[in-house]
Amino acid sequence: MVEELIHKTPPNNRAYVQASVRSLATGKVNHLRFTPNDSVEVVPVTREDYEYSYADQSGYHFLHSETYDDVIVPRHLVEDIKGYLVENQKYTLIFTNESIAAVEPPPTMEFTVAESPEGLKGDSSTNVYKPAKLETGLEVQVPLFIKAGERIRVNTEDGKYLGRA
Repeated sequence: MVEELIHKTPPNNRAYVQASVRSLATGKVNHLRFTPNDSVEVVPVTREDYEYSYADQSGYHFLHSETYDDVIVPRHLVEDIKGYLVENQKYTLIFTNESIAAVEPPPTMEFTVAESPEGLKGDSSTNVYKPAKLETGLEVQVPLFIKAGERIRVNTEDGKYLGRA
């Protein structure tokens, strides 16, 4: 899966593409350089929407909303997004050759703030943030006016606060 792609054209050289590619099998990120003459093998990938159900010792259980198939996702594939897992929320499961390769959360999600320290009076300059712990255990930086119990929207790609829900 391509994580980042940068096209470069040096003044006295041929153009190339610098890519950060995540291996679907191992999760390891490789930094590769491609020239116009290089070829890449394309792996067939399918994407399907599943609802997250629960976690146990065998892994994370996702349920297909139409066929009710239960799919168990290994723990190592969910480590990066564990803080975004909410029961009954839809996620996209990516399959290669009939096996699970990755889990993608929606681009934005809503969470309830579980813990957030009070903002100090006098800390009111623009763009001042404080840490907040969400219902899933995920920590994000939020503005000073956010209090425990409030619902907020978070960007799942970079973990940044987007606004109140």
